[in-house]
This record gives sequence, C-alpha cells and structure tokens, in this order.
Amino acid sequence: MYISTLEALAYYGPLRVTRITYKAKVNGGQLKVILDDLIQNGLVEKRAFNDSKVFYVATKKARTVLSCFNGLKEMLPIMED
Repeated sequence: MYISTLEALAYYGPLRVTRITYKAKVNGGQLKVILDDLIQNGLVEKRAFNDSKVFYVATKKARTVLSCFNGLKEMLPIMED
C-alpha cells in the first residue's frame, strides 16, 4: 500500500486525498496512516493551495526509493498479490 501510494503520487503528480484513494486503491482510513508515515519519513510533502485545498506530492527521495524498489523487483522473483 505504501508503494502504490508513492507510485500514484510520482506518476500523477500532486493529488488530493480522494484521488490518491482511487489511484492507489487504498481506503481512506488506511491512507491517512500511510500519508502520515510517508510525510514523517520525508517521502511525501503536504502542500496547501488557496488556503482550502490540500495536495500531496512525492519528494525526490520518494522517487529514489521507487527506483530502488523497482530495481529489486526486476532482480528478485517477488510474488505480488
């Protein structure tokens, strides 16, 4: 779920919570915990636009993590559900 959230943000750019739930296929309750963890680890930034809309953005560090993860997936026979 963490990787799918990062992938959605990296691929689609800044997204609001509702769009992240659709793109990453994660429910809202789980997403709040995931976003809090990703923000705390410097992988996602929370940005406010027009004082009423909040968007989430993948950081450069997140793109590096995704690149490493995808490299590992290619090298190792990882089973995905």
